[in-house]
Amino acid sequence: MRIDLAYDGTEFRGWATQPGLRTVQGEIESALATVLRLPEPPRLTCAGRTDAGVHARGQVAHVDVDSHPGVLERRLRRIVPGDIRIVRVTEAPEHFDARFAAIERRYVYRMTDHPAGPDPLQRRMVAAMPKPLDVELMNEAAQHLLGEHDFASFCKQREGATTIRNLLTLRTMRGGETIATTVRADAFCHSMVRSLMGCLVAVGERRFPPEFAAEILAGEVRDPRVKVMPAHGLVLEEVVYPADDQLAARVEQARRRRDE
Repeated sequence: MRIDLAYDGTEFRGWATQPGLRTVQGEIESALATVLRLPEPPRLTCAGRTDAGVHARGQVAHVDVDSHPGVLERRLRRIVPGDIRIVRVTEAPEHFDARFAAIERRYVYRMTDHPAGPDPLQRRMVAAMPKPLDVELMNEAAQHLLGEHDFASFCKQREGATTIRNLLTLRTMRGGETIATTVRADAFCHSMVRSLMGCLVAVGERRFPPEFAAEILAGEVRDPRVKVMPAHGLVLEEVVYPADDQLAARVEQARRRRDE
């Protein structure tokens, strides 16, 4: 089954199940076990394992269970907590894998440099910036990061995991009091989006020139001048998949690349 869902990440310790902690995966797996009357929760796989405090509007997961999708959808909606929304449940096509079949993820990071801080009604999803941001400089810096690179300097290292990614879009726009940065890539390594934002903000605050981004990228190691931005400003907005007849090839390609 394919499950499309959204959630407010404020009260979650991230996506992935952790003993004794409230997580999105844990809540949904528990709900699945309840509605399907299973002795053990089934294993749920998602497109993007969001960190603690990160939100999602377009998360996608899959789970191997025997149920009618419409019935499962209605039952899940009745019992999941209010900070999780089951958008839809559908029969997954053959070879579908929520993680490895994805060809693109899109995140948006929202912040404000208004001297009064964020709108109180949006404060759980908008990060407050202490200094004014120059959006044009941020976009100049972003040009140095687009394309396929080793983003090791923007990733939390995990043994055996590649940090080569193809960054498709990194664009910042100001709309009213909110500054929003759209980030698209084939995939992201751990903390990559928030580290990219830390680099752009350092330039936007005029602490460094736009070329600073190229310097950090070339270093291929974490740099203390680049801060990881607060989690609550980040939302997973969309996950894109290829046509059904291309799923198997995409899964094989993604698995092979992760193993390189």
